[in-house]
Order: sequence, then C-alpha cells, then structure tokens
Amino acid sequence: MKPTDKQYIYIVQSLSPSSSAKCKIGKTKDLEERLGYYNSQTGRSKEEIFQYLFTCEVADMTQVENDIKEKFITHREQKNKEVYFYNDFFFDDYVNFIKSHKLFIKEIPIKKSKEKIKIVKEKQKTLKERNMTSGDMIRKAKAKAKAIQKDNSLSKIIEHDEFYTQYEDVEKEVENYKDFFENKVVFCNCDDPYIKEDESKSSAFALYFYKNFKKLKLKKLICTHYAGGIDLFKQGKCGIIYTNDGTKWEYETPPNFTGSFDDPLSLKILNEEADIVCTNPPFSKAREYWKLVIESGKKFLIISNIAILLSNDCRRYTKNKQAQSGINRVDFYINSKGIKVEASGHWYTNFPIKKHNSTIKLVPLKNIPEKDKKIDDKGILNINRCNIPNDYEKPIAVSVRPILQRVLDFGFEVIQEKEYVPYIKKKRQFGRVLIQKI
Repeated sequence: MKPTDKQYIYIVQSLSPSSSAKCKIGKTKDLEERLGYYNSQTGRSKEEIFQYLFTCEVADMTQVENDIKEKFITHREQKNKEVYFYNDFFFDDYVNFIKSHKLFIKEIPIKKSKEKIKIVKEKQKTLKERNMTSGDMIRKAKAKAKAIQKDNSLSKIIEHDEFYTQYEDVEKEVENYKDFFENKVVFCNCDDPYIKEDESKSSAFALYFYKNFKKLKLKKLICTHYAGGIDLFKQGKCGIIYTNDGTKWEYETPPNFTGSFDDPLSLKILNEEADIVCTNPPFSKAREYWKLVIESGKKFLIISNIAILLSNDCRRYTKNKQAQSGINRVDFYINSKGIKVEASGHWYTNFPIKKHNSTIKLVPLKNIPEKDKKIDDKGILNINRCNIPNDYEKPIAVSVRPILQRVLDFGFEVIQEKEYVPYIKKKRQFGRVLIQKI
C-alpha cells in the first residue's frame, strides 16, 4: 500500500511467546511502512516478527488514538504508552470501541506478508577481539553454569507453587455440595475467567462454574486475575475483576488493583458480596489464605497441600471444627508449563458433608501390625496408616492422613494445636497430630 492522505489505526503484536499478553495500538498513514518499521527493530527473527491483528481507516487518526488512550488508560504500560495489555476480552473491547467511534470509516482486511523472514546472526568474535584468554573463557563458563544451576533451583521452587487444578477434580468435588449453591455468589479469588476461544487456557474453577451456572442455579460468579506471578492464562499483567451473571462475562481493571486475594478490593468482595469461596490458593500462601477466608465467616471449598494440617494455625481450625477435610484427594495438577505434575493436595471445606468414603478402620490395638505402631521416647503411641485402636484411651500420634479421612468423626478429637514431633530412640520422626478418644 502506497502512502496516501488516508489515515489508519492499527493493533499490532509480536509473535514472540513473551509478548502474547501485550499489543501495540497506534496511528499511521502507511500501514505497510509502519509494519516494516516494527520488524526492522527486532532483528527479523521468526519469534519476534510483528503482525497486524486489526487495521482500519479513520477520519482523524490523532483524535481516535487520543480517545483510545483516554478510554483504556488502565490498560496501558506506564513505561510505553503505546503498549496495551492484551487478552481476548481486551482485544474485543479495543476493536468494538474503535468501530463505534464517530470517526471510524471502515475496517481494512489484513493481508499476510509474503516477505521471507531473514534470521540475523551476530558474527562470532575471536578471543583476541574480545580481549580474552582461554582461561577467561573457562572461568566465565563455570560461573555461568553455576548461575544457571541456581536459577533452575529457584525455578523449581516457584514452579512447585504454581499448580493449576484440573477440571475433573473440581467437578468431582463440587458435585457433592451442589444443593448449597442455589442463588449464591461464588467468588474464585485466585482464578481467571473462562476463555471461550480456548478452554485449555481457562481456570478449571471458572470453567466449571460457567458451564454449570444454570444447573447450580448461581446468582453470580466473580473471578479475580492476579497481576503478579506466572501469567498462565495470558490475561496480562494487571489486576482484573471478571463477573458473570449467567449471560455474559464483564470485566473491570480498577486502578492500583493487584488481583491478589488479600488486596483491599478483593477483601471487600469477599466480605460484602461473596457467599461461597472456591479456588486453589498458592500453597505457599495457604496459611494467610485460610485465615482470611475463615475469619470472613463465608462458606468455602478450597484445595491445599495435605501438610497444611501440620501448621499450628490450620490445625487449630480443624480442632475447633471451623474447617474439615473434603471428600477427595487431589494428587495431580498442571504446572506453569502445561505439564501434568504430582503433588499431595486435598479439598477442605466448612460445608456439612452427608457421606464420606473414609478409609478409617477402628480395630483393637492388638490387631494393628507391629510395623504400624510404635511407642516413642515420650511414651506416646504412634500409629501409621488409618488403622486406629478403638480400645486405647491415651493420646495417639497420627499422620495427617487419618485427619483427612475424618478420624474426628469416629469419636476422637485433636488435643494439641501445636505440631507434635516424636523421637524414637532419639531419632526425629515426621511431624504428627495428637488425637485422643473422647
């Protein structure tokens, strides 16, 4: 297209995966020249090539561009005012706003470029040119390897906290409480919305409640997107509130909203609007999350690591019957790379449970295999597995498994809020929970 007096507004995006949550909105009098400019800045690599997502002709491009900036001020990066946050919802809003503008003339069909992409490779400099010796290269390589090893260790820690729930696990558990959801507002305060174009990129919680909105007779569904962390669902680096009343998704990006579950606005929704909270909070933030949700007094159905019951705070909630284990375990998740991984999790709730398929077996102490019962250095009986003695009146140290299998429903109670750490022959054992027959 040759330069003319015509004026255009465009939305352009890089093909690089790292740029999938951003786009650029700008003005030009020559669409072909403008796209060429963007690609001349990237080195013309295959991953960094730019392409148009939307182009149109307008009567006054400067006015339209200014109106876009004003309308979507919360969607722009502060460092670069031309860069906007991008996801399916935002893109639709950008296009709809432009098309409804009084200065809009017509949409311009996007033509795919036939130009071959040339990969620009930097010429390798010699050691002499870099003023280095072979010894310098060896030392640099060792330092780089050490840094990579350190980064990989940190990445594993981060990845292990970025667990995403599978749809079937949400469905399997929530179905047991479906009678409690009628005319209720469900708040998923660690989730993103249902993405119609690609369900695989949707939060399992949002997707389940969206699909079963009428079946559960919900009043409203609210989801919040966290601005930090790994952007698995490609919603952009800004806090977003998504709501659905059973007909359509709507969103807002309040100024300074982080999207975190402890953000003041999230807490306001929790305390003033939500009836039920259902989500999978970050395992590393589980204690803080439990505290906020339980103190809110709202009904909840959440996933946490099984080890959470060894923390003093959360064990106290179990002891005081403010929380109990749900029905199902959750042993597999999707990590930030979309790979299925294993981690020991479980559902927790304060809903009444009608039926629980517990594996607890009450048997005489003598019938428990010797390998599953040990007396520690303090004289406390330690029981492995879920065979619990029904003829023993003293305290018993058990793992979290019997607690998850609702041993407290069988006439036992937690007698110590603090984690109990047994020693057998002066050798430390795994942490346990002290229970006793009522």
